Amino acid sequence: MGSLPIVVCGSTTVHGGGGGCRWWRWCNNNNSTTKNSSGSDSDSCANSSAFVFFLVAFVCLASIGGIYCRLLIPPNVHITLSSLGCNEDNEGSWSIGVYYGDSPFNLKPIEDANVWRNKTAAWPVANPVVTCASASGASFPSNFVADPFLYVQGDILYLFFEAKNSITMQGDIGVARSTDKGATWEQLGVALDEDWHLSYPYVFDYNGNTYMMPEGSAKGDLRLYRAEKFPTEWKLEKIIMKKPLVDSFIIQHDGKYWLFGSDHSGIGAKKNGQLEIWYSNSPLGPWKPHKKNPIYNTDKSKGARNGGRPFLYDGHLYRAGQDCGETYGRRLRLFKIEALTPTEYKEVEVPLGLKESMKGRNAWNGARSHQLDVQQLSSGEWVAVMDGDRVPSGDVNRRFILGFASVLGVVILVILFGMLLGAVKGLVPLSWCPHNIGKRSDATFDWERSSLLSNRMRLFCSRLNRASSSLRARIKPKTCSGGFVLALIFLVTVVLMCTGVKYIYGGSGSQEAYPLNGQYSQFTLLTMTYDARLWNLKMYVKHYSRCSSVREIVVVWNKGQPPELSELDSAVPVRIRVEEQNSLNNRFKVDPLIKTRAVLELDDDIMMPCDDVERGFKVWREHPERIVGFYPRLADGNPLKYRAENHAREHNGYNMILTGAAFVDSKMAFEKYWSNEATSGREVVDKLFNCEDVLLNYLYANASSSSTVEYVKPAWAVDTSKFSGVAISRNTQTHYGLRSSCLQRFSEMYGSISSRKSEFHHRKDGWDV
Repeated sequence: MGSLPIVVCGSTTVHGGGGGCRWWRWCNNNNSTTKNSSGSDSDSCANSSAFVFFLVAFVCLASIGGIYCRLLIPPNVHITLSSLGCNEDNEGSWSIGVYYGDSPFNLKPIEDANVWRNKTAAWPVANPVVTCASASGASFPSNFVADPFLYVQGDILYLFFEAKNSITMQGDIGVARSTDKGATWEQLGVALDEDWHLSYPYVFDYNGNTYMMPEGSAKGDLRLYRAEKFPTEWKLEKIIMKKPLVDSFIIQHDGKYWLFGSDHSGIGAKKNGQLEIWYSNSPLGPWKPHKKNPIYNTDKSKGARNGGRPFLYDGHLYRAGQDCGETYGRRLRLFKIEALTPTEYKEVEVPLGLKESMKGRNAWNGARSHQLDVQQLSSGEWVAVMDGDRVPSGDVNRRFILGFASVLGVVILVILFGMLLGAVKGLVPLSWCPHNIGKRSDATFDWERSSLLSNRMRLFCSRLNRASSSLRARIKPKTCSGGFVLALIFLVTVVLMCTGVKYIYGGSGSQEAYPLNGQYSQFTLLTMTYDARLWNLKMYVKHYSRCSSVREIVVVWNKGQPPELSELDSAVPVRIRVEEQNSLNNRFKVDPLIKTRAVLELDDDIMMPCDDVERGFKVWREHPERIVGFYPRLADGNPLKYRAENHAREHNGYNMILTGAAFVDSKMAFEKYWSNEATSGREVVDKLFNCEDVLLNYLYANASSSSTVEYVKPAWAVDTSKFSGVAISRNTQTHYGLRSSCLQRFSEMYGSISSRKSEFHHRKDGWDV
């Protein structure tokens, strides 16, 4: 096998190991180590090629990770929701939405009902309507809200739900009230708080009293509470069963009361795949078990675990169950109960009638939904509440593990890269004894010298350290093939570094909507294009249709044969509005089919993150009377000149926003633009085929004495027309000259805007730096 390397131990030189030893050093000084006068060799290590290599690698990869984090990873929206709650939770980020329909099988989200809360702000209302921020804002900090149950009292809706307490990390039962059919909710506080975890607050009436039967399986029993002062004060009425049942409900059917629940504590019980039934003459018991118990003890994807309140429709009883196959609470399954007697039970699955969002994780319920409560109002309309989440169960742990694994992969590849370059001569020390510990006893010396394990370990380390030479001999870094291997290793290292940063720092990966005063809304995305830019349009629609708050995309088609809708990959409805005349004025044409107040006018060649779009939408909802956009301009000088963003920043202000990327009020902006007052301005736009956005800025400024524009800085934006070669304004100087001419003409028509300057960084959110 050959002799082992020499290991220097204290003042003793031992061939093949043994004795007091020092760490093997990555200091390549002719295979020897020289101590300084103080006995320290830190200077030689600091100057070694390995030390420099690892330092450079660390700085390089840290810079790449930082740039990737800054430019491509959106911030965690939940940080902005509440200073108390909404912390990242391994159970998820559940929230609650409202649905309407003429039957339980034709339910549509609240945004489709076009419910408006306040026409002076940015509505209609969109799901989710109750979130962790809703509860936390009412002084009971919550990481998420889930398990919703309705209680209907005339025209008032009460909502009971689990609120995961951010301090105790256990579930409490919260309650909220709505007087507008669920569009807005007043948080009333905590209805029930025990020393153990509570969830699934099933509320029902019996003999003139209102009862709540929450899940409290952590206590080991099933408890029934009676309302003493509805809806916030409850008293324990009875322990109806000494079994740790989860997600239980009581219904009346054929003269009996039936209790459905799951006991996961029994021997052989399959978690989330077990269901049992009991029956009684009263909700207070005593309860008798069904002859066929357990009704289910099967795969967790089969819907055995209850998923909300059962309901009666057209004489048939229906039960919702949870499919927990891929992750806990992945989706709901609906079953029609065909037989329910003390000896028989039969149910068949029926379609739920709810479509999953195509927006994926960007939808509030894009990853999972596990509870439904649907009830009929006195008007005959059906209303439902459902919970949803953007991320699967255990997402926090999963991201940490994947992020740690990615970083570990980076370390391994960096060492491998260093070995191929020759900067790293070895991997491990030839001995595992601390450096400079002095002489040891003869007994220890003899054990280490005679130990088979010790010899084999030193032999293994020695061979492993020789791997760098072997690798260099095989790959030959100075050859073309060796250079390719080095480049490939570097590329994989960068990818793993960015992946690790994404998993550890980047949150769940969903780009969420930003609420205003605890409420969400949606907007219409409008773009103007023609046949030569179809490539841009396809990429544009695919990307922006996945943004959380986009409700519809309207394509203003100015010229050529429009595409078929089937050619566009969209997660939201797309409407192509074909124009008879190729005019830039078409961008602001009054469109009665637009259902939202907010419209994002966005050129089809601008690509930016959904998070930037959502931030702009939030700012516009704060200032719906303004043009809120992403590209500021400054018109100044005598005569007036159209200036770029750099000039605006040099003069710390802007007085125009490009409407090629801006939010406007669909009613106010379009009516202004097509008013008689703007006729002359529209003629200038048609004549020059330019300046439609300049005109709109003037019309806004002419109608108000206050600020009319607001800037939001995007993290990054890409002009895709540079790749397709169909940019409208290729000659910047000519383009700016035309727009300066427009400034002068519009100033004569509507008055100057040079004094209407808004400063950068005047808002507290820091999004206008």
